[in-house]
Amino acid sequence: MQIVHSIAQLRAALAGQANTAFVPTMGNLHEGHLSLIKLARARGGPVVASIFVNRLQFAPHEDFDTYPRTWDSDCAKLEAAGCDIVFAPSEQDLYPEPQTFKVQPPAELADILEGHFRPGFFIGVCTVVMKLFACVQPHVAVFGKKDYQQLMIVRRMVQQFALPIEIVASDTCRADDGLALSSRNGYLSAAERLEAVQLSKALQAMASAVRAGATDLDALEAQAMQTLSARGWKPDYLTVRRQSDLQAPTPGAALVVLGAAKLGSTRLIDNLEV
Repeated sequence: MQIVHSIAQLRAALAGQANTAFVPTMGNLHEGHLSLIKLARARGGPVVASIFVNRLQFAPHEDFDTYPRTWDSDCAKLEAAGCDIVFAPSEQDLYPEPQTFKVQPPAELADILEGHFRPGFFIGVCTVVMKLFACVQPHVAVFGKKDYQQLMIVRRMVQQFALPIEIVASDTCRADDGLALSSRNGYLSAAERLEAVQLSKALQAMASAVRAGATDLDALEAQAMQTLSARGWKPDYLTVRRQSDLQAPTPGAALVVLGAAKLGSTRLIDNLEV
C-alpha cells in the first residue's frame, strides 16, 4: 500500500490507471469504513482512500480539534482491507490558500435535518468532496448509507455537475445490538454505549408502524421524540421522509426514517429505509 500526502504525488501514483475506486474518510476507521473499501475493491480497479479531517464542515463549537486521529491503526486496517493508495493531505496540501470558492448545495435538500442543526455543514462536505474528486478523478466513489442525507447530496452534486463518477451506496454496518457503527461511538461511556442502541430501536419502531399502515406521522414522530427524551436523550429529530428528496411523505413514495439525538455529549445519527 502506498501513502501519499500531496496532490502531485497522488496524480503521479495514479498516472495511467483506469477505473479508480475512491473512499473518502476522516480516519478513525471502523468496520463500516472497511466495508466501503471492500466494496470498492470488488470493482476491479485501484482503490484510493483519503484520510482528511475537514475543518470546513465543523462549526466553531464542534469537535474538530478533538476528533479522534488514529493514523497507525487506520493505515493497518486499510492495508488489510485491500486499499492500494492512502491519500492523506495536510490542510496546507489540500487548502494551500483560503478555500473561498465553495459548493453551495440547494437549501431544500441541505438546510433541512442535519443542515438545520448544523448550518453550513453540507457546504463544507460538498466543497471537500468536490476537491477530493478533482484530486483523485475516480471512476467510482463509495459512500455509506448511515450518512443518508450526505449520500443524497453528493449524488445530486455529481449529477448536476455531470461528473463522470458512479456513486455507490453501502448499507449501514451495525454492532450486534443494532447500533450503527460510527467514529463518534468512541466518545460514549460504558453506560452510554449500552443506552445508545435505543436510537436504532426508536427508528425500527417507527419503520414498523409505517409498514403497518400508520398515517398520523406527526404523532408517530412526537412519540418517538418523547420516548428518547424520557430516557435522558436530547433528540434533534426523528422523522419519516421520502427517500428521493427527504421531503414529506407522499402516497406511494419509498420512505426512510431518520434520527439524530444527543446522548450525554455525543451526537448520534441513524436511519432505516422503509
